[in-house]
Amino acid sequence: MGVGGSLIIIPALTILYGPRQHLYQAAAMIVNFSVVAPAALWHLRTGTVLVRAVMAMAPAAVTGAVIGVALSEYDCFRGDGQAYLTILFAVLLVYCAANITAKSFASGRPEQRGNARNSSTWRIGVQAGFPTGLLGGLLGIGGGVVCVPMQSQVFGVPLRNAIANSSTTIVCLSVVGAICKNYALVHHHPEYQLAESIRLAVSLIPTAVVGSMIGSRLVTKLPIRLLRVAFALFLLAAAFRMTSIAFSQFRLLD
Repeated sequence: MGVGGSLIIIPALTILYGPRQHLYQAAAMIVNFSVVAPAALWHLRTGTVLVRAVMAMAPAAVTGAVIGVALSEYDCFRGDGQAYLTILFAVLLVYCAANITAKSFASGRPEQRGNARNSSTWRIGVQAGFPTGLLGGLLGIGGGVVCVPMQSQVFGVPLRNAIANSSTTIVCLSVVGAICKNYALVHHHPEYQLAESIRLAVSLIPTAVVGSMIGSRLVTKLPIRLLRVAFALFLLAAAFRMTSIAFSQFRLLD
């Protein structure tokens, strides 16, 4: 789906080991790179990556990731405030899922409404790349939930190309995001250790990479509408899970 996998990793870790959002985000950002790198290589080999668009999005996404990590370290998001990050995460997913679903079942609309090749590189970078990195750094996700629909809906990029562009852009932002978030973990969260983040990431990477390789091949074989519906259902399921976790944290505080 062009996402880094954190939409599953972070909720799953929370269910298994309890709410430790900053630790999970630090580990997930490391995993994001391992997940999307094989997918990006596959997309490059198949020619589905629009290089000009990625060259515009990647620098903006990296800048956004640095800012997003800094925002996630504000006092309001530390300690018990980690639940607010979870709620923001869920709201974003519901919004994206609603847009994708509406477009999937709209009749009489062409698949492509514009052409990313003719769009301003500045516009692509600011409107697609920067928010991708910002939310990636803030929430620990790859950013595909923003990058894919923004390209498809704003710039009219076909879904397969949007997914390929997203995976390639996430490779860049995940490296910077992982370094920044793990640095912040060590210096601002004494309850966690860098070794914990690395150990979690190492335990998740092998099967995540296998899943990424399988998923990237399915993109070129499944129908566009099926891809959109599956993506929307995926986002809604993740939103429901993260909302449940957030309210569980609030109930525990009460």
